[in-house]
Amino acid sequence: MTSCHELMDGDSVDALYREALVHRGRVTERMPEHGLFWIMDEVTGGRRLLDMAELDIVLLQPTPLPDAAGTGPAAA
Repeated sequence: MTSCHELMDGDSVDALYREALVHRGRVTERMPEHGLFWIMDEVTGGRRLLDMAELDIVLLQPTPLPDAAGTGPAAA
């Protein structure tokens, strides 16, 4: 992945530095004009600002979100 324009809020991503996983989480906010985006990081437990120029970003398989009642996958 080479651009923040390819990301959507809620996407799950891995961020790699020299092929080592350094961050994993869901995108919460994007600033594509600067090549930056925020995630809630599952590795460190905090919110992280990531720079597309410094990390290799891998989009993970999307996970179905719960429906409005919160009881199951969203209807297709």
